[in-house]
Amino acid sequence: MMIRKCLLAAALAFTAAPALAANYTLAVEPNYPPAQAEMVYQPLLDYLSASTGHTFRLKTASNYHVYWRDLRAGMKVDFAFEEAHFAGYRMGRLGFTPLVRTLEPTRYSLLADAMIAEEGTSGLIGRPVVSMPSPSMGYLLMLEIYRNPIAAPEIKSVGTGWRDGVEMIFSQETDAAMVPNYIAQLYPNLVVVSESREFIGRTLSAAGTVPSDVREAVEEAMLKLHEDPGSYEVLVELGATQFVDAPSEEYTDSESLLAGVFGYKARPAAPVAEEEPEPEAIDLDSISDEELGGLEVTADN
Repeated sequence: MMIRKCLLAAALAFTAAPALAANYTLAVEPNYPPAQAEMVYQPLLDYLSASTGHTFRLKTASNYHVYWRDLRAGMKVDFAFEEAHFAGYRMGRLGFTPLVRTLEPTRYSLLADAMIAEEGTSGLIGRPVVSMPSPSMGYLLMLEIYRNPIAAPEIKSVGTGWRDGVEMIFSQETDAAMVPNYIAQLYPNLVVVSESREFIGRTLSAAGTVPSDVREAVEEAMLKLHEDPGSYEVLVELGATQFVDAPSEEYTDSESLLAGVFGYKARPAAPVAEEEPEPEAIDLDSISDEELGGLEVTADN
């Protein structure tokens, strides 16, 4: 009897025990060199770990070409924090679910010093402009400003981060730089030559393989991030003031910005089900006995 009670107590303790902590990877765009990215995103990783009880590790790429290659190949990651065109691609191709996004929408600004900015966008034709490489959102949106490749700046993708382009303006290594607005607002002494159209803010999404309770815990933690005075550093590093809900329907067309990028393949159109024609009714009275094969057809009253 004593052994039976001990076994029962052990079984109850096992079923009541909380789920064991797990390890999850968070992929981010290569906006910084890998070593610097670790420092920039560490406050976010620590916050998520403390809030959910799980461990979060950063997944970085050496550059945007590698990031795009891994994304197309469907490299396994659990969460991703990135611009809307990548988030939409993950949602439509890899089964990711957007959880939250920055309150601030995404815009990109073409910055220059006042003297060069006076000439407008045409004044930069043939002159050096720095941007992160394709398919970063900044690079693709700059191609919308200069749609004619013959009348365009000399785009240089030589920086390892968005801030590098701004610093190169000050060192006179370039005439302008394309940067996200959360970077542009840090340099009021530079002038906006052109501003891109608006996109949904940077988005945190989760893979379909992440358990629903973990997704919900992460989402809840991010929505409360701005309420935690001790987590101010997280928002500062991310260039955001708050995270809000990210409805999936807002990302339906966001991946269209990637059309034309090397390696991009449009999703095949969903097959349209053809309606089968309804069989025609047969009027037996109009059929002769010979056509019926000599059979007599009667109906009971």
